[in-house]
Amino acid sequence: MKACRCHPVLNRQFPTRIDQGGFSRSRIGRVTDHLLVSTVPLLGADVAARIAHVQTRRWISHPTAEEAHEAMHQLLERPPSLRPRGLLLTGAYHNGKTMIIERFAVEHLRQSDRQRVWIIQTREGAGMAHFYASILAGLRAPQAAGWRSLARAGEQVDHLLDILKPRLLVFDEFHSALRGRRQDVKAIFSFLRRVARVHDISPVLVGEVAVYDAIHDTEEMGSRFDTLPVPRWRYDEDFATLLDSLEASLPLAEPSGLSREPMARTIHTLSEGLIGEVVDIVTRAATVAISRGEDRITADILAALRYLPVSKRRNAALRNEMT
Repeated sequence: MKACRCHPVLNRQFPTRIDQGGFSRSRIGRVTDHLLVSTVPLLGADVAARIAHVQTRRWISHPTAEEAHEAMHQLLERPPSLRPRGLLLTGAYHNGKTMIIERFAVEHLRQSDRQRVWIIQTREGAGMAHFYASILAGLRAPQAAGWRSLARAGEQVDHLLDILKPRLLVFDEFHSALRGRRQDVKAIFSFLRRVARVHDISPVLVGEVAVYDAIHDTEEMGSRFDTLPVPRWRYDEDFATLLDSLEASLPLAEPSGLSREPMARTIHTLSEGLIGEVVDIVTRAATVAISRGEDRITADILAALRYLPVSKRRNAALRNEMT
């Protein structure tokens, strides 16, 4: 059988794992066998509809995401504990951490009659006042007049936790809470320990590597958390699977061969292994292809994007024009 890719590492056909609500890939014909069943009807849609589909945010499953979901599921279903463990989900920016936790929370709501997973968007700003405000907003609670009183805000948070009885509190962008004075950070960690003990809550801290450093600054806090890194993507078979999955969702009649050399290598280099960048690159390229009336993404289209990797944007020509 002829290999589907030219690169020796990327030479195996993988199942597609991308969806907007449980789609599955199926071969329905020679012309469209590279597409999801749900994507095929869009080939006959107008340009605006096809571009809107391409630009729609979609869930992309991958091994790290599956591992994170399993870890959070274990915390969700654990027996009661006086010292419940937490989870650190840390890694580079723009690499899909927020989508991982949002997907888990949505799937939990679909399967449960009571919300036990709450996502807290950690606010910028140091100190417990900002931290309490983040929690109250995440729990969709009106902030009482005089919320800046720490004692009053703390009482309100405890009251809500006692009523709602969450099992997981997921703090996204938790590194935002670590930019204050050392005593402020210690107060936040003390709060996490207390609510874990009093309310039997497992905290899930999501953010950049600074979160890992701060938690493991002391053995006492480090002993309370398991760590799951969300690393940049390597140029390997998992990356090929990701590109196959993305291509299957694009309403382009002809295969683009994104997972073949040299396209795969180009996308990996431009994205620097960040899944958010990969999606941006493929989305922009597909949008250009559809706008031009072309049926696939080509190397010329990728080049026409003039896409700059994150690490090179600070020294870009555009920046120089501002001085």
